[in-house]
Amino acid sequence: MRICSLLPSATEIVCALGLEDSLVGISHECDYPAGVRRKPSLIRPRVDPDSPPAVIDSQVRELMSRGESLYSVDAELLFRLAPDLIITQDLCHVCAASPDDLATALARQPAAPRVLTLSADSLQQVWNDVRAVGDATGRRSQAEELVRGLEARVVRLAQLCGGATKPRVVCLEWLSPLYCAGHWVPEMVALAGGEDMLGRAGQPSFRVTWDQVLHAQPEILVLMPCGYGPRKAAEEFKSLWLPPGWEELPAVRDGRVFAVDANGYFSRPGPRLVEGLELLAHLLWPSLPLAAPEGLSLPLVA
Repeated sequence: MRICSLLPSATEIVCALGLEDSLVGISHECDYPAGVRRKPSLIRPRVDPDSPPAVIDSQVRELMSRGESLYSVDAELLFRLAPDLIITQDLCHVCAASPDDLATALARQPAAPRVLTLSADSLQQVWNDVRAVGDATGRRSQAEELVRGLEARVVRLAQLCGGATKPRVVCLEWLSPLYCAGHWVPEMVALAGGEDMLGRAGQPSFRVTWDQVLHAQPEILVLMPCGYGPRKAAEEFKSLWLPPGWEELPAVRDGRVFAVDANGYFSRPGPRLVEGLELLAHLLWPSLPLAAPEGLSLPLVA
C-alpha cells in the first residue's frame, strides 16, 4: 500500500502501526518520527509559518474571509506518487489540509485513491481514528493493541490524580491574540486532576481576553501555542504585553507558568497525547510518583 498523509498526527499513527515504509508523501508539518522528514512534502502553506503570531492570525483571517484555502496540494507530485490511500482531516482548516484542499489535485488522478478523513475532538475519538487507520491499512489488530496500551496509561493517570482538590488551570493555545485550548485539552486537564477554567471539552479553541484569564485566577498556566515547541513558546511569551494584575495571579506567584511542547504533545490528535497527559499531570502534581518527560516544558518567570 502507498500512503500519503496530509496530517502530522495521521503520520504518527501510520508509523506507530509499523507502516513508515509505506508512507510515500507527507505534509510540510510532519516531523515525527524523525525518519519521515525524508519523505516528499505534498503541502504548501499559503501562510508564512515563520511570521509573528499576530501576523499569522491576520493572514489566516484574511484568507478565510475571502473563502480561500490556507494550503495548496502539489498536484503534480501527487500524480507521480500515485497513492492508494490519502489521510486528511476535517477538524481545523487552520491546522492542516482538508478534503476541500484535495479536490483539484484528485481530479488529475487516473484512479481515485481512497481518502480517509479524520476529525477527532476527544481522546476517545482519537483512539477511534487509530482504529480507522488500522482498518484502512489492514492493521486492525495492531491498532487495537496500540489503543489498549494508550487507554491503560490514561486510566492509571486518572486514578493517581483523582483527588478531591482540583487546581485551577488555564491552557492558552495562541498568545497573540489569546486563544484558550479546546477539543481534547480540557479533557486532558480533567484526567490530570485539574479544572480547566476557560476551555470547553470537545469544542474548538476560542478567543479570550486577559481580563478573562485574570478573572479565572489560574493556579497553573500552561502555554501551548499550536505548532510551537517550548522554547519558541517561551520566546513569544517574553515579548508579550502583560496586564496589570498579572503578577498577582497564583500561577505567577508560585512559579507555575509553563511553556510546553504543544507541537508534539497537545496540538496533534495522535498517540503522543498520552505523553502530553503525563506531562500535564506532572506539572499539576509534582509530588506524585509520575514519570516526568524531560525537555518538554519550560517554567517561566515573569
